[in-house]
Amino acid sequence: MGTTNNNNTFWALILGGSSGLGLATAKKLAAHGYHVIIVHRDRRSELEDIEASFNMIRAYGNKLITMNIDAFNADKRTAAVIEIQNLLPQGHCIKVLVHSVAKGTLKPMYSDQGSTLVNADFKITLEAMALSLYDWTKALFAADVFAADTRIISFTSEGNTRALPNYGAVSVAKVALEALTRNIALEFAPMGIKANCIQAGVTLTKSLKMIPGYASIKEHALARNPNKRLTTPEDVANAVYMLTLDEAKWITGTVIKVDGGESLQ
Repeated sequence: MGTTNNNNTFWALILGGSSGLGLATAKKLAAHGYHVIIVHRDRRSELEDIEASFNMIRAYGNKLITMNIDAFNADKRTAAVIEIQNLLPQGHCIKVLVHSVAKGTLKPMYSDQGSTLVNADFKITLEAMALSLYDWTKALFAADVFAADTRIISFTSEGNTRALPNYGAVSVAKVALEALTRNIALEFAPMGIKANCIQAGVTLTKSLKMIPGYASIKEHALARNPNKRLTTPEDVANAVYMLTLDEAKWITGTVIKVDGGESLQ
């Protein structure tokens, strides 16, 4: 394909594409010729600002479909996949599936002052941030909308190996996400699917700001990073785009760090 989607029949489906890494990825892929489907879940009060971002994607001249739904509800997912089947023009297909979901419970395991993690918190976080990758992959494959050479990309974090306060449920989900990615890469390989995780460095997004004590996380990341800056959503989007290229078709089932060396020390 070279550096752009020249035949203009490929689509990118982004789960969680209204902000942060997902939105930056949507813009990047649209700039390189992809039509885009964004599945997101946002409040009505936020939609005006979000629509302004969506108009930036439309400005590239490609098609944009947006679905403000609960991506983790089985019935909603089934309905969305059917709608996608009906909306894709004949001969078009989904070449890129990006899982950019940041729905998790951020609580400590122990506290003498407030609430702590319970079993249900782990289940909700695991369902959203890990299992939904497989659910959507399986549903889209069954619907026969994937390209012959599909790239599936999800986002993990350094919490996959480091213990961080208030991050226990998300850490469990990230480890599961990586395990699912490896098995998707293995078991769907005969169907031309490649699957990888990107481990981004600390990135100033709406999701980061939800983590208790995020300011200290930010400062610690700046001190550790040899390039003395945080990772940006655009840094991550650039890596996603590289993984969609023909030249990356032999990369699958792995975790790729995009952090400017933050995790080196």
